Amino acid sequence: MRTIFTILAVAAWIIPAQALYFYMEGDAQKCFFEELPKDTLVVGHYSAEQWDDNARTYIPNTNVGVFISVEEVFDNDHRVVSQRGAQKGRFTFSAADSGEHRLCFSPLNAVTHSGQLVGGQQMGGIRFTLDLAIGETSQIESTDKGKMQDLQQKVRDLNARLQDIRREQIFQREREAEFRDQSESTNSRVVRWTLVQLAVLGVTCAWQLSHLRAFFIKQKLT
Repeated sequence: MRTIFTILAVAAWIIPAQALYFYMEGDAQKCFFEELPKDTLVVGHYSAEQWDDNARTYIPNTNVGVFISVEEVFDNDHRVVSQRGAQKGRFTFSAADSGEHRLCFSPLNAVTHSGQLVGGQQMGGIRFTLDLAIGETSQIESTDKGKMQDLQQKVRDLNARLQDIRREQIFQREREAEFRDQSESTNSRVVRWTLVQLAVLGVTCAWQLSHLRAFFIKQKLT
C-alpha cells in the first residue's frame, strides 16, 4: 500500500501546478522519495484538515500541527529540514547534493510545551494537502506573486520618496546659495559704507582741527 501511494505521489509531483492530497489516521507518518539534482530549490505549501463528526467533513483545526522532515537518503539519512508548524504553512529547502531525498509529514496535537508543538492524544482522520514546486521558478514566482508585487510597490514608493528627498535637497542648496550671495552682498555694502563714513569723519576731523588751529593763531595775534 505504501509503495502504491508513493508512486501516485511522485507522479502527481511530476505534473506542474497540481496539488496532492492524502489521508492519515492519528499521528501516522507519511513519507515520499524524490530524486533531486544539486542546488534544486523546493518550495512546499501545505494544510492539514481534521475530520469533524458533527459537520461530517474535513475542516481546519488550529489544534492540529504538522511536523516536516527532509532527509538525504544517499548521505546516511542526513536531515536537512526539521520543522514544526501550524495547521497551514510553508517550507523551503535547497538540495545541497544530487540524490534521493525523503520527505516526511506527521500530524501533531498542538499542545504547547516550551514553545514547541508536540505529539499528544490520538487524533481522528487527517486530510493533508500538499502543493510542491520543485525546481520550477515560474511555479515559485506564481505562488509568491502577491508578495513580489507588494515588494515591488514598496520599492517604487521608496524610489519616489528618494526622488522627493533629492529635489528637496537641491531646493535647499539653491536657497542656501541665494542666501549666501545676499549675505555676502550685504556685508560688502556695509563694509563700503563704513569706509565712506570713516573717510568723511576723518576729513571732518581734519577740517575742524585746521579751523581751530587757525582760530587760535589768529586770537594770539590780535
